[in-house]
Amino acid sequence: MTTGQPIEVLLVEDDPGDELITREAFEDNKIRNNLHVVRDGLEALDFVYRRGDYVGAPRPDLILLDLNLPKYDGRQVLEQVKGDPELRSIPVVVLTTSSAEEDILRSYQLFANAYVSKPVDLDRFMAIIRQIDEFFVTVVRLPGRAAAYGGEDRH
Repeated sequence: MTTGQPIEVLLVEDDPGDELITREAFEDNKIRNNLHVVRDGLEALDFVYRRGDYVGAPRPDLILLDLNLPKYDGRQVLEQVKGDPELRSIPVVVLTTSSAEEDILRSYQLFANAYVSKPVDLDRFMAIIRQIDEFFVTVVRLPGRAAAYGGEDRH
């Protein structure tokens, strides 16, 4: 399914069950992308800024971001990432249990690339993860991939 180089996906998720489902969706779908997981907003910022325990972390090509996180919530992480000229080109998909209109509106005001409410049904959740991955790997052109892989275009 995935052509070219795998992409670096950062999952920002504090719920171990949702993390496990996401990992299983990647494995079941034979997704070759590299999934990195952090469990709170501070770790997410450390990862994208490559500081602390994440000094050698790769730059994410896609961020899957929960809104309800400890330390810094997802809105604060989204605002920081999209407010930084070095990071704002990274697509951010808000993946959360909230379907509140104010959360949806606020996320798009903070320049989220997509907002997805997590379904409670396991099969549906796994299908959504696969669809997000397929969309960002096979449909969307991601910035910076040609430079990251010696000038070769991945599509």
